[in-house]
Amino acid sequence: MFDEGIFIKGNKEGINAVINMDKFKDFDEMLENLIERLKTGKKFYKGATLTLTTDLKHINERQMRRLKDILFDEILIKDCIFNDKEEKDGKAFSGIYEGRTKFLRKTVRSGQSINYPGNIVIVGDVNSGAEIFAAGNIIVLGSIRGHVHAGTNGNIKAIIAAFSLQPEVLQIGRFITISPDGDKPSYPEVAKIKDGEIIVEPYVPNKYIY
Repeated sequence: MFDEGIFIKGNKEGINAVINMDKFKDFDEMLENLIERLKTGKKFYKGATLTLTTDLKHINERQMRRLKDILFDEILIKDCIFNDKEEKDGKAFSGIYEGRTKFLRKTVRSGQSINYPGNIVIVGDVNSGAEIFAAGNIIVLGSIRGHVHAGTNGNIKAIIAAFSLQPEVLQIGRFITISPDGDKPSYPEVAKIKDGEIIVEPYVPNKYIY
């Protein structure tokens, strides 16, 4: 049952938490209650995947980063997935924090493959030989050297961004390219579709977050 706007249930898939933001005066009150609830079962949650469902329009980018960091550092979860209660089937993913978002704090190594029907944010690298498939955007806080495919559902508005963009194969929707030879820039880059082709340009803060 709901306890002050928070419902938590564990299963073989991990932990499911549903939050009703209308029950709290602000984000800080919600966060305090959520962490208090999770700490009571911390030994069971360590290394688990947490799926958090709420109305994401009430949580901004800074707050989401703060929530994610606390879940990783204090509750010791392995993965974190954000679901938007307002999301409708077939809705396009146009921003990093729109729709479902899966956070991974690890390096994806050669031979590993990740497939998710939403956005994927990786705090780590995507090594050569690794594969990432996302219906939404792919954001890597590290280097991309493997195969990355955003917009697997045909969404050509998806983007792929990384601190170092050196993919073996990069695909958005039906469009595909490979990383050119030569020197790599020392700044973050974003790949997107423009005029029917994939272009790569320097990352500009706030330009791609709606």
